[in-house]
Amino acid sequence: LKAVILIGGPQKGKCAGSAGAATGPRRHSLPPSPPLLSPAGTRFRPLSFEVPKPLFPVAGVPMVQHHIEACAKVPGMKEILLMGFYQPHEALSRFLVSAQQEFKIPIRYLQEYAALGTGGGIYHFRDQILSGGAEAFFVLNADVCSEFPLQEMLEFQQQHGDTQSFVILGTTANRTQALNYGCIVANTDTQEVQHYVEKPSTFVSEIINCGIYLFTPAIFQHIGEVFQRNQQELALEESSNGWQRAEVIRLEQDVFTALAGSGKLYVFKTDGFWSQIKSAGSAIYASRLYLNQYSKSHPERLAQNKPGGPIIRGNVYIHPTASIDSTAVLGPNVSIGEGVTVGAGVRVRESIVLHGASLHDHTCVLNTIVGWDSTIGRWSRVEGTPSDPNPNDPYAKIDSESLFRDGRLTPSITILGCSVTIPAEVVILNSIVLPHKELSRSYKNQIIL
Repeated sequence: LKAVILIGGPQKGKCAGSAGAATGPRRHSLPPSPPLLSPAGTRFRPLSFEVPKPLFPVAGVPMVQHHIEACAKVPGMKEILLMGFYQPHEALSRFLVSAQQEFKIPIRYLQEYAALGTGGGIYHFRDQILSGGAEAFFVLNADVCSEFPLQEMLEFQQQHGDTQSFVILGTTANRTQALNYGCIVANTDTQEVQHYVEKPSTFVSEIINCGIYLFTPAIFQHIGEVFQRNQQELALEESSNGWQRAEVIRLEQDVFTALAGSGKLYVFKTDGFWSQIKSAGSAIYASRLYLNQYSKSHPERLAQNKPGGPIIRGNVYIHPTASIDSTAVLGPNVSIGEGVTVGAGVRVRESIVLHGASLHDHTCVLNTIVGWDSTIGRWSRVEGTPSDPNPNDPYAKIDSESLFRDGRLTPSITILGCSVTIPAEVVILNSIVLPHKELSRSYKNQIIL
């Protein structure tokens, strides 16, 4: 068995004001230049300026470490491959070395020469995946959080008696939100996928694709057919960059759509937790889901109320190197990073505080991500609006809303980039502050460039 984790890569376009602070903050009530609004990895700005998104800490550990932990627990797992188009990165290399030591399993990074899509990357590196005689392999998208029922997916595949079948992890969404995902129509008795549509324009099914798959080497024959077809089509276009574009293959649209109804593709439905991590706001929700799971999987990671320690409410992760005043109140759903300082009377709830940040006495931090080495002055309040799924709908997923609606910033969590300084006695509400900014007053519903 092997596992492939698709970590993607940096998106194009730089954001003005992301580095340096030669001038004071500029305010925009109207949408800024388009690069800030472009999709995919950019939705994680300004946090993704400092660290590759897969290494962003969720519930105290890098996002992709949750995937690696789940893969390493599966009996017979021989190797874990991270695949993406990030340039060789010091932080990524350090993480891989420490993860190999911790989980006692070979972990390698395979760098794509360009964004090849979810299928193009694994096809390009098929020899690496199959080396050593791999009989089956998991493919996991890095931007999801889940219980990762990998062992159950293996057992499900074996129960169907066809070693050449492929399995998609599916879950139930509500009818409206299902349109934002890949939708699966399956035989209710056999769970064979009969129809697959990626982000349909009208309702197709409430069962959605979780971005976690179990494949056998036979999948490469189907991806290869798409590759051949792409090459033939590109040969008819005279001026195209044929090789690179032929290799861009999307598992969902190009492969699953064709495999549906062939008797080779099945869906394993999970009732466990699952969510996408597309925006910074969804990272706080994912952190809550993982912290809840820690009571079973990693109780040692959850802070406890102790004499002389801070007041803990609900699930809280505190890095051992953090310095927390005994009068601080933390939780629920709080993650405190390495070397963080929390002063007297501080209140933190539904927030992620990243390493080196300092919360001075009597600050209040709610629904916020506090960036690396940022400082919040005494008696200041930093607050966002949670973007949680509807609590009254068991199948509701987190909405990935655009940054702006009707020309105004959509109320969401507040994000402070790295090395942001908030003065004493101000209020920062529903705002995004880019790195290296020194604010001088209160802000509401702003992107502070």
